[in-house]
Amino acid sequence: MGLLTFKGGIHPDDGKALSKDKPIVPVRAGDMLYFSLSQHIGAPARPLVEKGDRVLRGQMIAEAGGFVSAPVYSSVSGTVTGMERMRMPAGNLADCIAVENDHQLEEMDYEPAEWQKLSGEEILERIKKGGIVGMGGAGFPTHVKMSPKEPDKIDYILVNGAECEPYLTSDYRRMMEEPEKIAEGLRIILKLFPGAKGYICVEDNKRDCADLLRECCRADSNIEVKLLKTKYPQGAERMLIYAATGRKINSSMLPADVGCIVDNIDTVVGIYKAVALGEPLMNRIITVTGNAVANPQNFYAPTGILFTELLEAAGGLAAEAEKLIIGGPMMGNALFDLKIPVIKTSSALLALTKDEVSAMEPTACINCGRCASVCPGQVVPARLAVFADHGEESKFLQYNGMECCECGCCSFVCPAKRQLTQSIKSMRKIILAKRKKG
Repeated sequence: MGLLTFKGGIHPDDGKALSKDKPIVPVRAGDMLYFSLSQHIGAPARPLVEKGDRVLRGQMIAEAGGFVSAPVYSSVSGTVTGMERMRMPAGNLADCIAVENDHQLEEMDYEPAEWQKLSGEEILERIKKGGIVGMGGAGFPTHVKMSPKEPDKIDYILVNGAECEPYLTSDYRRMMEEPEKIAEGLRIILKLFPGAKGYICVEDNKRDCADLLRECCRADSNIEVKLLKTKYPQGAERMLIYAATGRKINSSMLPADVGCIVDNIDTVVGIYKAVALGEPLMNRIITVTGNAVANPQNFYAPTGILFTELLEAAGGLAAEAEKLIIGGPMMGNALFDLKIPVIKTSSALLALTKDEVSAMEPTACINCGRCASVCPGQVVPARLAVFADHGEESKFLQYNGMECCECGCCSFVCPAKRQLTQSIKSMRKIILAKRKKG
């Protein structure tokens, strides 16, 4: 039987060797931390503290601003110095609670629980209270995702351990070092959906992780480890669902519409900590890597710490970096400044000596069809990019432009070096903004 996969996709040089064998190491925060009120999809959190207030590590400093929202917790003890407007990893500006670190790490008392004795409502409340969000990048509040309209129709809980984006190794290290926490987090989710099966989905270039996870789940009849073909974007939600279950969704559907719930590896560990240990989400594993980094590492980083400090902890730059990216090279965001705080959805800082993309000179489309052959959304990117560049929204929609997942495969293979993904992404943002306005 062949490895599970989807149609389309690419297999770029993954660059993971730089950091995959580097164990997770904790990094201490500097003197100032900045906690964004918008670390998730939905309404910003509402501050609960004021200038001059003393806070403890693990203290809620902002409450959820609505049902689709999540609270924010301090990852250090210290004094609130006020609110500051800071640049976020996605490039937007957001309000942040600034905390001066006293370096004492005085911590709140948490309330562990025997989760096996908790009701479904109690489990959901602990997930909500813990501020758990999708940590694969989307940041969707997890308690909302775990509350589908028809929970009895959920057949599969998919744990996304593909980590298909080049250079990123934070999920790999989590699977290697803490597989039992992943297994326990999945068991907690399955208690919410007793009729479902749990699939831990891992690409076949991480067979060592798969073996460890299988050992942890040997006694669980409702949990399986699924090996996926190593291919980008295997970890994208639509692709993962199709590869693992054979079910299809489009841009107008949610995974729950086809009986699936998908969570990232780190999200599942966050669920375990929130439900079993009573610990809120206040740390992230961040990969700092790239050929310009002196000592690529995987850091256990407190939220609110600046990326400048993470780069310093990795030894700084060994060579001048032409390109700095938060996230991976395919779907990450390029930076012009590293004075940006780590948020719940942060995963990596990538520093490259060459900016290969900016050095490329786009030329006319040669109608080769390569973009269509690798597109996992089964659209024609070259055509959609033309519609986007000319502002032809109706044609863009007619040719299913909203089915693009912005993975970048088309731009990667284009022999004319056209920035197809950027054009399509811009048009999608315009259309989504108009829909939001009503």
